[in-house]
Amino acid sequence: MQNIYTQIAEKAKNYEKDTADFLAKMIKTPSFSTKEKEVVQVIAEKMRASGFDEVKIDGLGSVIGRIGSGKRVIAFDAHIDTVYPGDLSLWNFDPFDGHIKDGKIWGRGTVDQKGGMAAMIYAAKIIKELNLNNEFTIYFTGTVMEEDCDGLCWQYIINEEKIKPEMVVITEPTNMNIYRGHRGRMEMTIEIGGLSCHGSAPERGDNAIYKISRIALEIEKLNTRLKDDAFLGKGTVAVTQVFFSSPSQCAVPDKATIQLDRRLTAGETRDSAVKEVEEAAKLAGYPDAKVIVLKYEEKAYTGKVYPTDKYFPTWVLAEDSPWLKAAVSAFENTLQRKPLVDKWTFSTNGVAIAGMHKDIVCIGFGPGNEVLAHAPNECCPLDHLSQAVAFYAALVATLNNKK
Repeated sequence: MQNIYTQIAEKAKNYEKDTADFLAKMIKTPSFSTKEKEVVQVIAEKMRASGFDEVKIDGLGSVIGRIGSGKRVIAFDAHIDTVYPGDLSLWNFDPFDGHIKDGKIWGRGTVDQKGGMAAMIYAAKIIKELNLNNEFTIYFTGTVMEEDCDGLCWQYIINEEKIKPEMVVITEPTNMNIYRGHRGRMEMTIEIGGLSCHGSAPERGDNAIYKISRIALEIEKLNTRLKDDAFLGKGTVAVTQVFFSSPSQCAVPDKATIQLDRRLTAGETRDSAVKEVEEAAKLAGYPDAKVIVLKYEEKAYTGKVYPTDKYFPTWVLAEDSPWLKAAVSAFENTLQRKPLVDKWTFSTNGVAIAGMHKDIVCIGFGPGNEVLAHAPNECCPLDHLSQAVAFYAALVATLNNKK
């Protein structure tokens, strides 16, 4: 008699074309941040057709499917918004045609990260068909606005929907590796004032661009001395945008601002990062420069605004976590090889799950290679889809101690 992991792997392979076809349908339904309504309807319809016990759309617009009604709660998450395709001349095909060729499915969102959404739904189908779950209430979330504001959707789910799982699998692309953390991030600005005057006599004024330029050079130096971590790597800071105000193009500017992208490694916090930037401004000679942590206040497609500071905390799952051990066991039993346990270079919804809630565990596993995220000619191997389906179902089986 076949063991349960062999059954799961075979079912997942049999569903590979169906999984890819559903992914293609999502690719053909563009869903940029704050514009996800149509793809949410596509996903909700698929969840209902797949026998989910409950399907609902929350106030921010995320689609939430449930199977099972156990006392314990776990979840699988995929954000279903994508970035724009960018310069179409860099693509060899229509980014939204969702075609299958050479053992891959091609299009915007195949990797980042509708492939994870497709795999989650077929994993749920297998979980029900093989009766793999009796322990958990399992939520499968297709979340919105992640590309605009990492984790805002999960702040809403936890705080407003009152869904707080023990563990969430983040299905962002991992190239079929298991990830246990990533750096956090912040978005900040530094503002400095000046004194405007006619550009023909600049000595009468106080040029804010010169001042902000000196601060920017200190930020460049700050980047070289930020904290390092053996697993997550080094914290970083970069000047990403420059702004100014001036009475005219022939006047000395009276205010200038730079925007910073700050990546936070283990042990770095909002307060420590702000203090370092303030110190850099002092080193440049401008202790009066104003450091501001930015706020996100965009309107969801539902019309709701759910403001949050653009501070997204670091998270790491311990190497000896029983949840991680269960994930490794499920991987080995189903995919018949040892996984690489690693980390993302970018940020995910995990910032608002494990980052803001230390009592919630996050594990990363998703189809596709993260190097293709936000890139032209984005594509995902078909066998990544079926292997992700198998892993998600096998993890539930493992946590339920199925044999």
